[in-house]
Amino acid sequence: MTEQIQDAGKETKMDLIDLEISRTIAAAPGAIYDAWLDATKPGGPWYGCDRVILNPVVDGLFYHSVQHAGREWAHYGRFIRLERPALIEHSWMSEATQAVDTIVTLTLEPQGDGALVTLRQARVPDDAMGRQHKDGWTFILDAIAARLQRA
Repeated sequence: MTEQIQDAGKETKMDLIDLEISRTIAAAPGAIYDAWLDATKPGGPWYGCDRVILNPVVDGLFYHSVQHAGREWAHYGRFIRLERPALIEHSWMSEATQAVDTIVTLTLEPQGDGALVTLRQARVPDDAMGRQHKDGWTFILDAIAARLQRA
């Protein structure tokens, strides 16, 4: 999809895509939900960051920065929906999204002894940095799975 984006008062056309990753994690949906929102333990997107501000309530804000490829990358957003244990939705903005306010939706569905986890990031710029978010989210989901497997 192509969308008109306001940037410093001027409109720019930008191609945007949606990314989606699904995988089964051998843990209850509630444990995965809690891991996503816990900045103090390995696995979630906020753990190990250089700076973290995390207020996981609806309309609560987050900020975190990470070192990658020799520089600092800041990420910002706010929580839109929190429905334990089934859904987390928050915005996500960074230099890698070209300041486009993307939406990350994490759904957690019971599946046998584990959960089917589906992560969707909507409105991501269709460029190399935008598409790299899929690798980043895969890394986070792998880290949560590894943490909960050890628990």
